[in-house]
Amino acid sequence: MSSRSTGKALALTIALLCGVASGALTGGAFSSAQAETIKEALALAYSNNPTLNAARAELRGVDENVPQALAGWRPTVSASAAAGRVMGRSRINGVDVGDYRNNASISLSISQTLFRGFRTINSTRQAEALVRAQRESLMSTEQDTLLDAATAYVDVIRDTALVSLQRSDLAFLQEQVRAARDRFDVGEGTRTDVSQAEARAAEARASLNTALANLNTSRAIYRQVVGIEAKSLSADTTITRYVPSSLDDALRTSETNQPLIRQAQHQVDAAVFNIKAVEGELMPTVTLDGSLTRSWNPSSSSNISDDARIFGNVNIPIYQAGSVSSRVRQAKESLGQTRLQLDVARDQVRANVISAWGNFQAAEASIVAAQAAVEASQLALEGVIEEQRVGQRTTLDVLDAQRELVTQQSNLVTAQRNRIIGGYQIVAAVGRLDAGSLGLNVARYNPKQHYDAVRDKWIGLRTPDGR
Repeated sequence: MSSRSTGKALALTIALLCGVASGALTGGAFSSAQAETIKEALALAYSNNPTLNAARAELRGVDENVPQALAGWRPTVSASAAAGRVMGRSRINGVDVGDYRNNASISLSISQTLFRGFRTINSTRQAEALVRAQRESLMSTEQDTLLDAATAYVDVIRDTALVSLQRSDLAFLQEQVRAARDRFDVGEGTRTDVSQAEARAAEARASLNTALANLNTSRAIYRQVVGIEAKSLSADTTITRYVPSSLDDALRTSETNQPLIRQAQHQVDAAVFNIKAVEGELMPTVTLDGSLTRSWNPSSSSNISDDARIFGNVNIPIYQAGSVSSRVRQAKESLGQTRLQLDVARDQVRANVISAWGNFQAAEASIVAAQAAVEASQLALEGVIEEQRVGQRTTLDVLDAQRELVTQQSNLVTAQRNRIIGGYQIVAAVGRLDAGSLGLNVARYNPKQHYDAVRDKWIGLRTPDGR
């Protein structure tokens, strides 16, 4: 195999990753019309990923806190029944008199709270704030899942390209072994040249096995995140269109769009309402209670007795052993903690944006350097091979030049991969790596649908989906 044909084969492999970065596939096995695009993979992950589906189920559970808080406005109704035998004995004027009868009763009680120190209002607002915070947590999980899916997708393509590089390298080195043996057979080479070529070929075979193992690992991770096997992947992606134009723009966008910040803000709101709800326990409670009771054989002188009652009750707490006061202080400390966590979230998001931006810029610079290194290494290899033919270079010089070329080509593939993932990391850091912003062709999960279905539900054990 000539150096020029080898260079063309390797250049085609490098073009695979170059096509990913530029948004157009230039050639290779992944240009099939049936290839799975990265957007299709992200859509599959959005629908199938178990971690994301578990986060949705968690949100649906948090939704139920709102109807539980609203229950403070609603009456409680209970019924009771009793039956038994009454046996009594009394002495009247020296005569023992026995009283034996079967007794039974049924009753219906109802209680309506009229005032609870505004606890129902504040508990409801707290629950609603927690629902909003959980929705932002779900959005954060969605972004993490899509980032994992994008990373797994590009890693499969990268490792496929590296396997192709290693196979081409092995083929080149096997050709060098054959040529070294031919020269040795005709007396133009030495046994050392043959051994050096064989050693490099064995090293290339080991590198190929490692590359294949890495590819299998990437494919397994892809299956875990996306939900299907990676078969025919297309390197067509345009993530750079979603990357902000500058670092300042990215930082401004993250302050309003990043779900981690919005989640922390809603948690502060929930902590404020929690203080008010606990303080409400120090205020009076007013209830309206009613009952209906019918008794059979309640006494020896009556067969049936009916009783109806309605009362207004006021319960004024005076001293509660200090427990409520302690809980108020505890709630205030929790509020201070959530405010500090909001500051932590802002600082963390800012750090993530700056880090992702730096990695993205560094990857772009690495691509330029690696491309120059690949071109120089390719020319150097071709020159060394020509010089070897006229006796000015040894077999070892050719092997070293080939190793340098493969190293630089691998660096270029890795830099291309890092640039793509860096773009996704920036978009995730600013809070725009979601199905809506990316325009994924998938039925979007609407968290309000379940919330609206259960918010004002008075009764029923079945979930909205029929479980």
